[in-house]
Amino acid sequence: MANPTFGNRDSGRSVGRSYQSLWLLLGITTIFFGALGGRLAYMQIQQGERNRELANENRIHLLPRLPERGRILDREGRVLASSRHVYSLYVWPLAIKDERWPDTRKRLAKLLNLPESTLQARIDRQKENAAYRVRLAQNLSQPQVIAFEENRRDFIGVEIDYDSVRYYPNGSVAAHVLGYTGEISDEELKRREGQGYRPGDVIGQAGLEAAFEKQLRGEWGGQQVEVDALGNVVRILGDKKARAGQDVKITLDLDLQKAAEAAIGDTMGAIVAIDPRDGSILAMVSRPTYDPNVFATEISQAEWDRLQQLEFPFVNRALQAFPPASTFKIVTTAAALESGKYSPDTVLQTFPFLRVGGIQFWDWNNAGFGPLSFVGAMRYSSDTFFYQVAQRIGGEAIATMCRRFGMGERTGVELASEESRGLVPDNEWKVKNLDEEWTVGDSINMSIGQGFLLQTPLQVAVMFAIPANNGFRVKPHFLKDDRDSKEWREDLKLKPSTMKVIQDGLVSVVTEGTGKALNVPSLPPNAGKTGTAEDPPRRSHTWYGGYAPVDKPEIVVVSFNENSGGGGGSLAAPKVRQVFEAYFRKKALRAQAAKGKQPPATTSQ
Repeated sequence: MANPTFGNRDSGRSVGRSYQSLWLLLGITTIFFGALGGRLAYMQIQQGERNRELANENRIHLLPRLPERGRILDREGRVLASSRHVYSLYVWPLAIKDERWPDTRKRLAKLLNLPESTLQARIDRQKENAAYRVRLAQNLSQPQVIAFEENRRDFIGVEIDYDSVRYYPNGSVAAHVLGYTGEISDEELKRREGQGYRPGDVIGQAGLEAAFEKQLRGEWGGQQVEVDALGNVVRILGDKKARAGQDVKITLDLDLQKAAEAAIGDTMGAIVAIDPRDGSILAMVSRPTYDPNVFATEISQAEWDRLQQLEFPFVNRALQAFPPASTFKIVTTAAALESGKYSPDTVLQTFPFLRVGGIQFWDWNNAGFGPLSFVGAMRYSSDTFFYQVAQRIGGEAIATMCRRFGMGERTGVELASEESRGLVPDNEWKVKNLDEEWTVGDSINMSIGQGFLLQTPLQVAVMFAIPANNGFRVKPHFLKDDRDSKEWREDLKLKPSTMKVIQDGLVSVVTEGTGKALNVPSLPPNAGKTGTAEDPPRRSHTWYGGYAPVDKPEIVVVSFNENSGGGGGSLAAPKVRQVFEAYFRKKALRAQAAKGKQPPATTSQ
C-alpha cells in the first residue's frame, strides 16, 4: 500500500518550489521592465530633444540653391556675361559618416579622375556646414553622368544636380573689363564673414564681375528635404526660391569693342575709347588676353600652363602706368601758356640737340625743325622746343598742371583695385625716393613725357578729352545709368587762348604732321598726337591719342603699344584710325536707318 503520509509530504514540497520559481521569475521581469522603462523615460524626457536633433541630422537636410547671377549687358542690351547650366556632383553628409564612405570615395575618384585626397579636402573644407550637401565636382561630361547613373547603387548618398556657371558668349572679347568668377577662397570667406557667403560659393574675382559683385550676386534659396538611409530624397519639407542677381548695363559698345580688339591684334598693349562729353567708356582692350570662360569651372592644368607662357595676360594694361611720351606735350603746352611766361604767338628756334649740364638732349629727328610756334611744335613733335620751355617754367609748373589734368591719382573708374595711380614726380618725390634733388634735366625729360613720369592709357584718354570738350576733366565710368559720373565735370579754368593753341596744334598734327595716317576720306576732320617713349634696354613704346569730329567731338581713342619699337605715327595711329572708322561707319548706318525708319543695323546680335 502506498504510504499516505509520505505521499503528502512530497506533494507539499513540490508546490512550494513551484511558487518560489514563479516569484523569482516575476521579480526578474519586474526589474528588467523597470530598467527598460526608466531608460526610455530618461531618453524621452531628459534626452528627448537631443535625440530628436540627432535623428534629424540623419533624416532632414538642407538643399541650397545658388541664385542665377545677374547678366552684364552692353550699352544696347547685348549680353556680355550670362550663365549656363552644367552637371555637378554632390555628396550628402550622411554618406560621409557611413562606414562605406572610403569605398564610395574611391569609386568617385575614379569616376571624376581626381585624387581621393582632393575629394576629401573639399569635404573637410565644408565641415562647419554639416547640414548642407558638398559639391565635389562641376561641369561633368555626358559620359561621366551616364556612368554615374548606370552605377547609382554604388554611390550611396551621392547625387548629380544642375548648377549655374558663368558664361561669356563672346569669349575673350572685353575679358579684362568683364573679369571672371571663381570659387571663394578661405581668406575671402573670412573677409566677407557675416555677408552670407559659404564655402563653395562663386564670386567675382576680377574686372566688373568683382566690382559689381553685390548687384550681380543675387540671394540664395533652398529646400529642406527628408532623405532615407541611402541619402535619397523622400519628400520636400520646405522650399525657398533663389532670387536672381540684378542685370548690369554698362557703357561698352560691343561693336566698337570688337573693332578695337581687331585693331590691336596680337600687339602687346591697350586701346581705350571714351566719350569726352561724359566719360562713358566705349571700348577697352588689353593684350595679351585670356578667355574668362576657362575660370567658370575648374581650369585644366594644360590651359593654366598655356596662360603662364604669356606675358602677364591677366593685367589690364589700360589701367597700368607707362611713360606717355609726346602725347604729354598737351600738358607742357598748357603749363607754359598758363604760366604767363609764354604767349600763344611765341616762336622758338629748334635745334638738333640742347646741351644742359654737359648732357646732350637730342631732338627725335637729330636735326631740329627751325623756328616753330607752339602749334608747329605740336605738329612736328619737336623735342628741343619743349626742352627750352621746360628750362624756363621749371618742373614744378609742369607737375602742377599734371595734377590739374588728374594725373597721379586714380580716375574713379569702377575697376579701382586694378588701376594704377601713375606718377607725377617732383622734387619732394625725388628726395624721398632717390635721395637726390630735382634737376633741370629732370624737367626736360618730363616735358616730353619721359623721365619718371608715368600715365595709364585711361589717364591719357582723359587728358585728350580736355581739349575735346573745351577744358573739362571728366570721370571715366562703365555703369551706364551712373548719373553722378556722367554729370561730374571739373572745369580746369584754362584760358580760351590756351585751349585754342592746344586744339589747333592737335588738328595740325593730323593735317600736316606726324598723325597724317588719320587724314583720310573715311573719317571726319579729327585731331590727335603721336608719342614714342624710350624704354631701354627694351624697344620703345608707341602711342597715339585723338578725338573726332573736330567741330563737336564725341569720341576719344588712345592706342598704346608696349615695347613695339618704331614710331607712334606708323604703329599706333593706324589702330586709332580703325576704331574711328568703325565708330563713324556704325553712326552712318544708324542715320540711314533712322531716315528710312528701319531698325538700326549692328554687326553683333
